[in-house]
Amino acid sequence: QVQLVESGGGLVQAGGSLRLSCAHSGRPFSNYNMGWFRQAPGKEREFVAAITWSGESTYYADSVKGRFTISRDNAKNTAYLPMNSLRPESAADYYCAARYGMAQAVGLVTTSGYDDWGQGTQVTVSS
Repeated sequence: QVQLVESGGGLVQAGGSLRLSCAHSGRPFSNYNMGWFRQAPGKEREFVAAITWSGESTYYADSVKGRFTISRDNAKNTAYLPMNSLRPESAADYYCAARYGMAQAVGLVTTSGYDDWGQGTQVTVSS
């Protein structure tokens, strides 16, 4: 059983930065692809970023390219999402997700591609 715990959310002014973390436990972290998704009130959960188990490939939603950077530290069993130049529309609950084994991009950019989810961390952006 995989457990995922997000942290790092909070209140930030527009233009500011936050770094989200996702601590992974229960199974070998290096076998898992990791993704970040977000869900604003009244909206569907949407893809933000993903990184493959090897760390060799990353994927981003167009809305965050150039501002968010997904990374992982296999020694710490943690995935990260530094977020810069935050906008009011970036406000949402952010969730990390894990998918075991080999996967192509199409399987990493949708919620159905993941097996395990964290509880989420809230990001609020004031204008």
